[in-house]
Amino acid sequence: MQVSIESGEGLEKRLLVDLPADRVAAVMDKKLQDLARHARLDGFRPGKVPMRTIKQRFGEQVRQEAYGTLIQETLYEAAGQHKLMPAGEPQVELREAAEEGGLGYTATFEVMPEVTVGDLSGQSVARPVAEVAESDIDEMIDKLRKQRTVWNDVERGASDGDTVYMDFKGMIDGEVFEGGSAQNVPLILGSGAMIPGFESGLLGAKAGDERTLDVKFPDDYRAQHLAGKDATFEVKVLRVSEPQLPEIDEEFVKAFGVEAGTVEALRADVGKNMQHELTQKLKGITKEHVMDALIAASPLDIPKAMVNQEAERMKQQVIQDMQQRGQQSSMDLPASVFAEQAKRRVHLGLLVAEIISTQQIKAQDEQLRETIAAFAESYENPQEVVDYYMQDKSARTSIENLVLENQVVDWVLTQVQVTEEPKTFAGIMENTA
Repeated sequence: MQVSIESGEGLEKRLLVDLPADRVAAVMDKKLQDLARHARLDGFRPGKVPMRTIKQRFGEQVRQEAYGTLIQETLYEAAGQHKLMPAGEPQVELREAAEEGGLGYTATFEVMPEVTVGDLSGQSVARPVAEVAESDIDEMIDKLRKQRTVWNDVERGASDGDTVYMDFKGMIDGEVFEGGSAQNVPLILGSGAMIPGFESGLLGAKAGDERTLDVKFPDDYRAQHLAGKDATFEVKVLRVSEPQLPEIDEEFVKAFGVEAGTVEALRADVGKNMQHELTQKLKGITKEHVMDALIAASPLDIPKAMVNQEAERMKQQVIQDMQQRGQQSSMDLPASVFAEQAKRRVHLGLLVAEIISTQQIKAQDEQLRETIAAFAESYENPQEVVDYYMQDKSARTSIENLVLENQVVDWVLTQVQVTEEPKTFAGIMENTA
């Protein structure tokens, strides 16, 4: 076997392989003999077809099969001889062989880049810090109350915060326009759900009232055929409801699974859950900043084949997630949409793997259990979650990868300059850090 290498653009390599005629003939003879033992042709008993006839009838087909077998056998052997590691599936083209009766082919592929983690001492990582304040717990309990809002019909005029149920008909230049009419539609005044002037035009309206609203669609309105146009809406108010928030009593507290039934117990439970969410969010943001620093310090040539594979995987994951939510989409989402994100993932994957290898990072059972336990806290039966991850090999592997990544983050933090940035609970949860 003769092998030579040509370099293409970037990480591309072309492997030129030539196999001698006797090697090709040996593979062909074996395939022809195997075929002869089972061949069925008119006029011959099974297994008794002359080899000459077999070669005449099936020779070209067997030659192509032999080429495929030889390419599979020799391609990675040839690459290994020159210490080349393909980063994706090679593209193979046949070419004229150096020896008559031999096999010549060219395999084109990208090779894995040489991965080196750069000097991190000049990189700075901002680590956000925050705590759950009593005011944050107050706001969360207010949200819980609003989730259990009861709406009561009233006879008075509508004000901000009330829900108005209405029929309406929209017209432009005296003509009813498509999509501008509806019946028994609920609208919370002050919510900003309708175009400017619509909600304010219903302030003070009572059940049974009819109002004519002259409004204008914004210039940037999502429906371009309506953008910037004047419109008139004829509205009939069917009823007006005001919100009533529940009292924070024993019944309210127990509705959230807090059996003690006291406000103090509810606040403690809510605060614990908020702290868990905050801790995970802080870790996630810090991890993102660490990965940014790692990429900035360690530029790499990224194989396009790996990026394309990751982009396709991300596309399939999105489709699967949509299907699991019961959503069906006929849109042919191109994998290229995920190209930039895929490139970042591949880049980080190579760097993280290199750090794990050079720093000899391992995922210990105790770390796995701690990570799983932290993840399981938000579930009704944490022990069931822990048992599942410890017993299911695939699930356990995902946690092992997470543990390894977290250890990489910890290592990088010892190499860079870390600055703490005070943040509020709300700012962190809104991802404004």
